Amino acid sequence: MERIVKTSDGMYQSFLSSISAGPWKRLGLERRSGVAVPLFSVYSGRSIGVGELPDLKLLIDWCGKTGMSIIQFLPLNDVGFNFAPYDAQSSFALEPMYLAVDRLAKANIKPFKNEIESLRKTFAIPSPSPLPSGERVRGEGIKRVDYKIKAAKLDLLWKIFEKSKAEAGTPFMSYVEKNKWWLDDYALFKVIKEKEGERKWEDWPTEFKRRNFDVIGLFEKEHADRITFHKWLQWQLFEQFQDARKYARSKKVLFMGDLPFLASRDSADVWAHPRYFKLDLSSGAPPDAYFFKGQRWGTPPCDWEALRDGAYDYVIEKLKYASNFYDLLRMDHSVGFFRLWSIPLSEPIENAGLNGFFDPSDERIWEERGRSLFSLMVQNCKMLICGEDLGTVPECSFRVLEACAIPGMDIQRWMREPAQAYAFKPSEAYRRNSIAAISTHDMSSFNAWWEYEAGTVYGPLFERKLNAKGIDLDPVKHQLFDLDRSFHDRLRWRNEIKNVQSLVQIIGKPEHEMQDLIDLYLWSYGEKEKFWRYVGLPGCFDEKSSHDSVKASLEKIMGSASIFAVQLFQDWLALGDYFEGDSWDVRINFPGIASEKNWSFVMPISLEQLNVLSINKEIKAINKLAGRV
Repeated sequence: MERIVKTSDGMYQSFLSSISAGPWKRLGLERRSGVAVPLFSVYSGRSIGVGELPDLKLLIDWCGKTGMSIIQFLPLNDVGFNFAPYDAQSSFALEPMYLAVDRLAKANIKPFKNEIESLRKTFAIPSPSPLPSGERVRGEGIKRVDYKIKAAKLDLLWKIFEKSKAEAGTPFMSYVEKNKWWLDDYALFKVIKEKEGERKWEDWPTEFKRRNFDVIGLFEKEHADRITFHKWLQWQLFEQFQDARKYARSKKVLFMGDLPFLASRDSADVWAHPRYFKLDLSSGAPPDAYFFKGQRWGTPPCDWEALRDGAYDYVIEKLKYASNFYDLLRMDHSVGFFRLWSIPLSEPIENAGLNGFFDPSDERIWEERGRSLFSLMVQNCKMLICGEDLGTVPECSFRVLEACAIPGMDIQRWMREPAQAYAFKPSEAYRRNSIAAISTHDMSSFNAWWEYEAGTVYGPLFERKLNAKGIDLDPVKHQLFDLDRSFHDRLRWRNEIKNVQSLVQIIGKPEHEMQDLIDLYLWSYGEKEKFWRYVGLPGCFDEKSSHDSVKASLEKIMGSASIFAVQLFQDWLALGDYFEGDSWDVRINFPGIASEKNWSFVMPISLEQLNVLSINKEIKAINKLAGRV
């Protein structure tokens, strides 16, 4: 592989003439490499049940050994007991289970040494003995987070707080004072929720739901210690995160946060500021190639007119607090800043996102609205704003992100040329203002894509499109697809369907009535052959993913024109042989379904082991060849 650019050739100089010039000057215009990883998926020898903030130091060390300088997180906000990071109870507060109980600030933990060790033993994360560099880790199966750890940690933290609250002193009080805008409401919300058996706030008694001043004041007095406890937890999280970030800066590693575009309906944000949300609607996404009914997320859309009337205080305060922890900030579902797919709550749940609408409906105002909102964010924080511009993306989004020098996302398997039978786009055609990735947390890893998805169509979508034309799938299914090689609702084309004419003949409709089906066919048929040629591998493609195909994919994405290239930890580790079980399950989230497999995946190796893997040198060589740091 040849390097596409050198860092000194001025390829990204135009970024310094944009509204994002300030953040770019602070970060520099280096081509950077990174890893995307949920904190719940990693662990160290000192972790208690789940990854903890001090564990990030070991991840930072690994970045140094592999030539990376970005760690991208999933949202780290307090999820309550729902454990879905994009449905958090606060857009400000961090998740308490990520605290290292044995490393609390100004806390007397000596009386609790035995309880801490008992907790560590009860929630031990099985891990093999230390690895000689490159040795396989097999035989343990896929690990999952035991989320009972949260309640157990909170019980112990409460005991420690009761013994230590007098020791917190001025640093704690200063933290509380600086963060009153959101912290008071959040802590109160948490305690009312506890007293109401974790019921949704919309199901609370009216005096709590509507925030009756007198009742709330009395409640605060009666539960002052418990309210202070939740503030103390956030201060402890602040201190441990700040310590990790200080270490990252010393190693020249950047933290990229992930700020959910929308607040959970059952959150302190919505309870405290209901006027800022359209509570009669649910946000979501329209039908597409992956979700034939679209999506319904349950989160209420923002009321941007009300936010404007409030001088955007809610948005600005969120950015202000996030800047304590991150150098870059990924704005989840950034296409929603232009227009948001909105679904009336009266719409049956089973219809998902089918009968929604874009808000605002006037396409002529989308571009200016998005430009204004992105400008607002850029002007009110020092972090580099990045956009998750995936899904159904309006054309104006690309123009605004380019003009503002805001990196979007270019996903390798989706970078295609419609005019060339959906061939893969050359790496130099990736957007310069983008984060190039093989996959995201909502997608299959490279291994699973190669084994189950490449060369297939999504069965429910294909069937729905046939039904719309008055055709039943069953009579033609065996003629079109190799069902013995089709899994997970993915239909693999039979080798005999070599051209559009074969497809048209079997379905029996005029070609001009089948353009949507033809597009699905052209996108997916021969996909493995196209990719094999794209990455420059010789001979016929391998049916199963291999070291060579993973490495070629990584080299190609790292060599792209994108200023950043950040890969999921699963795709980096795919260079070795570390995962047990079905590659389909080596995944962080299966969107659109409720599953115990979502948000629970744990790495097969500890962070200590990660730092001695033989593939680390190979990863560093890939980054060096691509001119990335």
